[in-house]
Amino acid sequence: MEPSSKSSAPDLGSLRIGDGQRHGRKAGKRLGLAAAFLGLVVIATGVVFAFRDQTPVVEVAVAQKVAAGRPALLNASGYVTPRRRATVAAKITGRVTGVFFDEGLHVHDGQVLATLDDSDVRRVLESAKADRNSAQAAIADLEVQLKNSEIEFRRANELLAAKVGTQETVDNSEMAVNSLKAKIALAKVQVLGAESRINEAQQSVDNCVIRAPFDGIIVSKDAQVGEMVSPISAGGGFTRTGIATIVDMNSNEIEVDVNEAYIARVVPNQPVMAVLDAYPDWQIPSKVRTVIPTADREKATVKVRISFLKLDPRILPDMGIKVTFLGDEPEQKTGAPVAAATVPQSALHDDNGKKVVFLLNNDHLERRAVSVGSTRGGDAEILAGVAAGDKVVVSGPPNMQDGLAVKIKK
Repeated sequence: MEPSSKSSAPDLGSLRIGDGQRHGRKAGKRLGLAAAFLGLVVIATGVVFAFRDQTPVVEVAVAQKVAAGRPALLNASGYVTPRRRATVAAKITGRVTGVFFDEGLHVHDGQVLATLDDSDVRRVLESAKADRNSAQAAIADLEVQLKNSEIEFRRANELLAAKVGTQETVDNSEMAVNSLKAKIALAKVQVLGAESRINEAQQSVDNCVIRAPFDGIIVSKDAQVGEMVSPISAGGGFTRTGIATIVDMNSNEIEVDVNEAYIARVVPNQPVMAVLDAYPDWQIPSKVRTVIPTADREKATVKVRISFLKLDPRILPDMGIKVTFLGDEPEQKTGAPVAAATVPQSALHDDNGKKVVFLLNNDHLERRAVSVGSTRGGDAEILAGVAAGDKVVVSGPPNMQDGLAVKIKK
């Protein structure tokens, strides 16, 4: 008997979602959306606080004191450079066996700085000396033979005069004497040749000793014991080309680049006032030594070399320095305002027609109105508002304002 179709039909009513289940899923969805929104709020808040806590970075410069006694014609910046700086290297390729210096050591002309392995060249020297000694010994033997041949030659002449000897004996004796004289002359030439080879080998031995070329201070130690050195680079970085770098501190001078538009204001022996970046309150009297007669077409500048009137141990090579070229006219006319300091023109800002600068005071900006005088090159004279030694901001964020906390760019 076949089952009825009514009993075999599926129960679709069991798949219906009840009202209780429907409300529970809606509540879970709402909780998920709320959690996602809360997460976005937390992330946004963290980003805001991260940017809020980021302190702006600024670049500062120190306001310079105006040189007294003469008017300032031009300002420039450069570096201290020694006229005598040498990288001492070996004349030959060899292995370093000794280094007898360190950075900061005062050395004298001819002082031994390092030695190279000289075992091979010493063998050549000993061989040349042996050749010389052998030639000298041969000369001594030939001179003894010559003395005997001369005796036999005289005896042969006496026998020939007594009509006892023959002319042949005399001729043979004379030939023996002349032959020995020629051999002695040849041996002496060989001695001279051996002496030349000795001198050559001795020079090779001397080349294994590296000496200071002049009085100065070691500023760089470029080789260690066991390294190979060579006067030319062998490539690969395994062979050094220098032993040390020596600087003659007595030859320190200033090298600056002057814009070619202002080079007509610079002449030899012109007085200059220099200020080291490391000692901003120390003014160093100097003078122009020479103007290099060529220009740099890429930078549109001319190189000028300036000599210190008096050297000081604080002046070190490659120090940054600022110079002011002075004129010969009187300092100021009667009643004319006197500049208090000079600052880079990039430190000046326009504020409703007035000039202002931002000073750095305890890691905070201080807005200061200033009175500006004439401009000299890239600097401006400040008649009032800034004193020498103040730190002025030359580069910073566009929203600088009074009291803003900042930090100096390193």
